[in-house]
Amino acid sequence: MNKLVYWVGVPVLVAVAIAGYWLWRDRQPQATPPEAPAVAAAPAPEVATSAVEPAIKYPIEAPQAEGADAAPATAAGPDDPVVAALTELLGRPAVRAHLQLDGFVQHLVATVDNLGRSHAPPRLWPVQPTPGRFAHEQGTGGAFIGAANHARYAPFVGWVESIGSARAVALYVRFYPLFQQAYVELGYPRGYFNDRLVEVIDQLLATPEPAEPPAIELTEVKGSAAPTRPWLLYEFSDPSLRALSAGQKILVRMGVANERRLKAKLVELRSQITSKATRR
Repeated sequence: MNKLVYWVGVPVLVAVAIAGYWLWRDRQPQATPPEAPAVAAAPAPEVATSAVEPAIKYPIEAPQAEGADAAPATAAGPDDPVVAALTELLGRPAVRAHLQLDGFVQHLVATVDNLGRSHAPPRLWPVQPTPGRFAHEQGTGGAFIGAANHARYAPFVGWVESIGSARAVALYVRFYPLFQQAYVELGYPRGYFNDRLVEVIDQLLATPEPAEPPAIELTEVKGSAAPTRPWLLYEFSDPSLRALSAGQKILVRMGVANERRLKAKLVELRSQITSKATRR
């Protein structure tokens, strides 16, 4: 098998974190959602203005290669080797079913960055949302996330666990210039994507693990366009959970068992990533 197929390490990280979005929305595909009130666009990332270059904590140097593999970007576009690698690994039907291939590298980098912030816009995701409907249960104290949601993600978690972390990260290192270029173009001319990646992983690993299924409540929508069934949006009742980053919230929504398994995978990935960092 071509070694490019293991390049999928960072896509795995993103998929791990964002797969839980659709469990948060009680959705029926055949319904037409009501027109929502205008929402202000998310502010652009802050760009450092200091003339001093920030210190790089985990520098990556892509190994020298010869022949066709020497440059990951091609005349046809920087995503071509990525698409080829993912197609060879997963098969064309799976790639079409699960991945958003247009602008894959740019969307992946933007999503990793957004997972550490308050909002990760779905339009930037490099993967398709997990199918199925959100399920909640009703208790004496109100609504909470249903166990059926946790079961929805067990196959996905098993798939993530099956991917070799060491080989995945080896290809991430090989193609690192693509990620760094996309991060600079995102608005971080002095930023270093690998440092941001490790930072986001650390934040995800610090996600709390509630002892009980979190209580939820309908999101308050002000104005005349409040959603009605089947288009209902929920949020955590606990203010401390609402204050988590986008990636942390998604991990909590997937259930403690899935959260712990995905954290174990993230620990593997982090260890491999940081072990590849060069010393300067």
